[in-house]
Amino acid sequence: MPEWYPELLSSVSGHVAAGRRRSIAAVNQQVIQTYWAIGRDILERQESEGWGSKVIDRLSTDLRRQFPEAKGFSPRSLKYMRAFAAAWTLDEIVQQPAAQLPWGHQMVLLDKAGNTEARLWYAAAAVEHGWSRNVLVHHIETRRMERSGKAVTNFEATLPPEDTDLAQQSFKDPYVFDFVAMTDRRNERELENQLVDHIQKFLLELGQGFAFVGRQVRLVIDEDEFFTDLLFYHLKLRAYVVIELKATKFDPSYLGQLGMYMAAVDDLLAHKDDKPTIGLLLCKSKNDLVAEYALRTTQMPIGVSEWKTEIVESLPEEFATTLPSIEELEAELSQDISNTTVTQGDSP
Repeated sequence: MPEWYPELLSSVSGHVAAGRRRSIAAVNQQVIQTYWAIGRDILERQESEGWGSKVIDRLSTDLRRQFPEAKGFSPRSLKYMRAFAAAWTLDEIVQQPAAQLPWGHQMVLLDKAGNTEARLWYAAAAVEHGWSRNVLVHHIETRRMERSGKAVTNFEATLPPEDTDLAQQSFKDPYVFDFVAMTDRRNERELENQLVDHIQKFLLELGQGFAFVGRQVRLVIDEDEFFTDLLFYHLKLRAYVVIELKATKFDPSYLGQLGMYMAAVDDLLAHKDDKPTIGLLLCKSKNDLVAEYALRTTQMPIGVSEWKTEIVESLPEEFATTLPSIEELEAELSQDISNTTVTQGDSP
């Protein structure tokens, strides 16, 4: 084969893969619109004639007899189609991200997202981040929409305008570590150990873009040693993120320690093209106003959030008794995580 053949093969393969993706997306969108149309027919007829579920049972039987090779026409499925048509307008189905989601995701949105605003938010996030159905369930059950962007931060004053919104939305409040079973909630090292032991679930809670660098990362400053609790790199912000864990209420003095770690990471780890390091202080509780005042005293970009082991702690009482249990989502990582050592003067 000539030397240029691998390039030709790569280009043609790319076209085939892209074509398949477009075909699958087009088929999915057609299925979604068809199910909406079926649901709308059922809904309109039911509203005008006032008939009950027996008609849906008969319709299901006749459809499966008429289309024996087709699936998805059980009475339960037809009721979902009716609910689907009641929840969305045709324009929303055609123009909104929901049209790009498979039918299984649509049923999750109908079951668990309580209103149009929530369905739109979770649908857009699922499309943007490629969430599986189980991951979508997890984020709805832990009320991610209500927590996203809620951390107390000083990003508007300390970050470039083009990074402020992304950084703010990347942090939430509170963080929910429902996979953590602590014997002593005042023990910060135990919390750190469990977060690393369940690193895949921890990354899921942190959100898109976070890459784990290490725990207890050693920073040597003029022969003095310091250790960060957890160190991440945010791929979209192009910046390191230092996370410090506190098992107590927020104290303004915590910002000094975190700020020093951030400055050291900037000097010892960051590449010249990286953005300034960002800090995230996770406390068991906080006074938002105290945190806001404290953040005004530093020029380092820092967010302050609470952490909880149960989402029911932050739910209104009327929701706490009806919260569904959270299924196991991903297999945990089973690998040894070694400490990272960096000394002053090392190359990034």
